[in-house]
Amino acid sequence: MSLDQSNSKRRAHSNNTRKKRGTSALLIALSMLATLTGCRSQSGAYNATNVADCLPNLSMIDQTGKEINLSSLKGKPVLVDFIYTSCPGPCLTLTGRMNAIAEQLGPALGTQFTLLSVSIDPEHDGPTQLRQYVDEHGVNRPGWYFLTGRPSDVDALLSAFKLHREREDDGSVSHVVGVFLLAPDGKELREYNGEIVNPDVVAADLRKALSAS
Repeated sequence: MSLDQSNSKRRAHSNNTRKKRGTSALLIALSMLATLTGCRSQSGAYNATNVADCLPNLSMIDQTGKEINLSSLKGKPVLVDFIYTSCPGPCLTLTGRMNAIAEQLGPALGTQFTLLSVSIDPEHDGPTQLRQYVDEHGVNRPGWYFLTGRPSDVDALLSAFKLHREREDDGSVSHVVGVFLLAPDGKELREYNGEIVNPDVVAADLRKALSAS
């Protein structure tokens, strides 16, 4: 099933899932990416201002159940986005963008570049749900990790990106549309609006980051 074909199905599934959960969901507040809405760029690409280490000594779990320490991913450029598997639309757009970038990177993905998609709903997204998401959307690629973990660890990672989660009573989950390019040292180089950025632009920036390392 393609990403576009699954939109309506995912929307219905998300609505049902939220009703069944009956718990407060996650509201993501974008404190760092104010530029994405305040200072519009037609390209959707922005210079990073965050100087924090975004690949800290923090262990998470990928879609295969394997533990990955984020600091071990240093040494090559890393592209990061934030999703959740019951997301009805925007996350599918981000995944589609990331997949288009992965297509351009070809066999260099995994050897010279890494992609990370981190769940912002770890309370409900375990390795099984992430694996189902990967398989359903045909994005099982070497070097592209879909990560989850303890909520406290996800919060710690979001904090490195100057993002945070807030629980709301209406059961809604807002979306992080930012995509982040990290240098081999784990520091941010570029930020993107994942809903509008051209994958060609991001792929070119990844190659520049590699050549500069």
